[in-house]
This record gives sequence, C-alpha cells and structure tokens, in this order.
Amino acid sequence: MRQPLRYAINVTLDGCVHHEVGLPPDAESMAFWTDELRRSDTLLYGRVTYELMEGAWRRPESGEWPDWMDASEVAFSEVMDPMRKVVASETLDGVDWNAELVRGDVVGAVRRLKEESGRGIALGGVKLPAALAAEGLIDEFTFVVHPVVAGRGPQLLVGIRKQMQLELVERWEFRSGASVQRYRPV
Repeated sequence: MRQPLRYAINVTLDGCVHHEVGLPPDAESMAFWTDELRRSDTLLYGRVTYELMEGAWRRPESGEWPDWMDASEVAFSEVMDPMRKVVASETLDGVDWNAELVRGDVVGAVRRLKEESGRGIALGGVKLPAALAAEGLIDEFTFVVHPVVAGRGPQLLVGIRKQMQLELVERWEFRSGASVQRYRPV
C-alpha cells in the first residue's frame, strides 16, 4: 500500500517559513504538532532541517529533557525522538538519531519510500519540500498560518514553476489567532 507524503509547516502571512518568526509556540500549537507527528512513521528532512530538529528535540545523552522544555515540548520530543528519520543530503558524511542518509536521486528515493508500508511520511523543511512538490510527490499540505508579516526570510515553496491546484479539506483556528489549513492536490 502506498503511504502518503505529508508536508506541514508554520508560515507567516507573507509566506515566510523561518523557524524563528511567527507566534511563539504554546501548549495548543505544540499539541497540534505532536499529533501531526503521530500520523506518520517516518520523518523526511533535508540537512538543514534535520540538524535544526536534532539540536532542539533529540533526547540528551543524560536521558533528561532540558529545563527549558515545558510539558507540551517534552511530549513533542518523546514522539519525535524515537521516530525513523530519512535525511536527504549531499554534504553530510553520516547521520544518526534513528536516521538514514539519502544521496543522489532524492526523487527516486522518495518514490520508493512512499511504496513502503506505513502510516505516512512527515516532510519538513524548505528546499526539499519545494523540489518534491514540483515533482507532484506531496499528497497533503498543512500550513499553520500565523497572523504575522515577517518581512524577510525563506519563502514557502520557492521554485515551483507549474501551478498546483489544491483543495482545502480542513481548516480551524488556534486561540492565538493562527489558523491550520490542510490541502490536498486536486
């Protein structure tokens, strides 16, 4: 059975997807992101996102979560930490943290990954999702739209040259004013 490739990301009103812009995470948004992780068996990242996530959410060698984490962040970490991770990179020499490295034909590797059995593949990042969207490989797009204009930073799905028609399949708002919009290709 073919498993879905789902792309989910925080985005500002002007399309910025930098991890430091938007509203600060709160218990409601962290619970949402934790539930999003639970929908999949595998995480798919490029190098930059893998390193960012590993630095923030990997269980420390001590086994104890850092003091800065609240209960919602610990819950998120406890779901993410043991998950299988696939990292697309030409520059990394190796990966760990339950990860495997993909080099070369990333599109072909993702097609093969989608053919494996599983609940789904959670895709994160900026450049890799744009490349996979251009190939029509993403089955679902989830945007958490923050009521912020960043004015600068990396933009959502830069490089797509062919129009993609998406159908809104779900929408709701957080108490913070951010809204979740889930789309599937038509």
